[in-house]
Amino acid sequence: MATVEYDLLVVGGGITGAGIALDAASRGLKVALVEKHDFAWGTSSRSTKLIHGGLRYLKQFEVALVREVGMERAIVHRNARHIVIPEKMLLPIVEGGSLGQTMSSIGLWVYDLLAGVENDERRKMLNKEETMDAEPMLRKDILKGGGLYYEYRTDDARLTIENMKSAVEHGANCVNYTEVTDYIYENEKVVGAIVKDNISEKSLTIRAKKIVNAAGPWVDKLRTKDTDGVQRKRLHLTKGVHIVVPYEKLPIQQAVYFDVEDGRMIFAIPREGVTYVGTTDTNYTGEIGEPYTNQADIDYTLSAINKMFPEVNLETKDVVSTWAGLRPLIHEDGKSPSELSRKDEIFESSTGLLSIAGGKLTGYRKMAERIVDLVVKQLQSEDKAYRNLKDCQTLNMRLSGGDFDSTEAVEQFIIRRSGEVTQIEVPGIYIKYLVHKYGTNTDTIIEKAFELYQKIKDPELRIQMAELWYSVHHEMSISLCDYLIRRTGRLYFQRQELDELYPVLAKMMGELLDWDEAKTLREMAKFKKEYDAVLNF
Repeated sequence: MATVEYDLLVVGGGITGAGIALDAASRGLKVALVEKHDFAWGTSSRSTKLIHGGLRYLKQFEVALVREVGMERAIVHRNARHIVIPEKMLLPIVEGGSLGQTMSSIGLWVYDLLAGVENDERRKMLNKEETMDAEPMLRKDILKGGGLYYEYRTDDARLTIENMKSAVEHGANCVNYTEVTDYIYENEKVVGAIVKDNISEKSLTIRAKKIVNAAGPWVDKLRTKDTDGVQRKRLHLTKGVHIVVPYEKLPIQQAVYFDVEDGRMIFAIPREGVTYVGTTDTNYTGEIGEPYTNQADIDYTLSAINKMFPEVNLETKDVVSTWAGLRPLIHEDGKSPSELSRKDEIFESSTGLLSIAGGKLTGYRKMAERIVDLVVKQLQSEDKAYRNLKDCQTLNMRLSGGDFDSTEAVEQFIIRRSGEVTQIEVPGIYIKYLVHKYGTNTDTIIEKAFELYQKIKDPELRIQMAELWYSVHHEMSISLCDYLIRRTGRLYFQRQELDELYPVLAKMMGELLDWDEAKTLREMAKFKKEYDAVLNF
């Protein structure tokens, strides 16, 4: 990295940074990306894990935002069908709720229209009896009806990783655990950065014609390192918490998007044997790197659940995992967290540093397109050599692992691969899990499992080792936390299974990365801290 000058240095390895790196590299720019923690460390692994059009933003008359993210929702699904999956959503209409029956019907119709929803996924309005049939546990005394519509479930961290891998395939140089400590200037313009490898603690210089600060909640921290500082607009961080309970404790028939007494709306979503619920929306001024759930977050969410689903009577002891993430919104005087716009904005300092903040997971591709358009425009005005760059290429670009023409093609791929691995005793359910994590890259994991057939006799450990090997060799996992939190999400969705499993995985990872016993124990201790923290409230 230190021996070449890049066209673009991207700072931040979340979904926004990964999207920018892919967009820029696929146009022909020489791109570097640095992330001071692991990829998707922050907000990009701690969202509601939905690619959704933002139905609630119609209430705030943000029609343009709904139109854009609605259209982007379809694009992201098309380009990554293995991890962006259609999800039926029930919107209960209740007395005193955000939307009455007429407004809900109109709102969902407008939502479908703005988002360009296909006929088979368009909204269907239900009367009270039909809504109760769809979800029998709903509170009956206030229920008036409902609406069924579609959103898309995703794995936010996996979406980030697939973008990052695609960027690398197009020539980008992307590294995690590498932190910008200062900028380099010539003639009062930023021309590079001094970065520190947080593993070796060595520093190096990266020169780049343009630098984009896409550090999410850390955007203002990086702006303060610039000689221009934080001018005019600034970030307003809000915290969003999700709780996870066993599915049998909240056995909903489909995802539900429901009203809370304070006027907000939250999701309850069944997934992988659990149901997760969120999100809260509160101001946050604590440590950016470690937002955690507190008892007030738990009480708020449990109260909301119990009032909408009175039969379940959830208690704190029922919570099996949680996560907390930060929204890097743009500050607006006098507005509450839920009133702040989710629209993204680009800031340019007098030194030439570009920063991007705000936005939603769903809109990451369009955000990347906008800021790379600006970078290209500036480069072309400064140097004729850039005049032949391609336009944005990501509209119809399949992400790594996403080479599928339809949702049905994903299911057929699962069926075929399940039939091909009976010799090495891999259960079909594990193949389904792999395909919805890695898509067509599952084939590389299966090939490795066949290689390990003689070495590892236990079928479950064999496929676990193959998956871990893939994560280390193809996705830059260097710690147990990288793997169990951001590459697989197991800390959130399979936490109860990890108590006995994570020491085994630590030993396997140690073999792959040549850890000694002391290093293995340190990695286990680091993960145990995170394992405990999700229930430390």
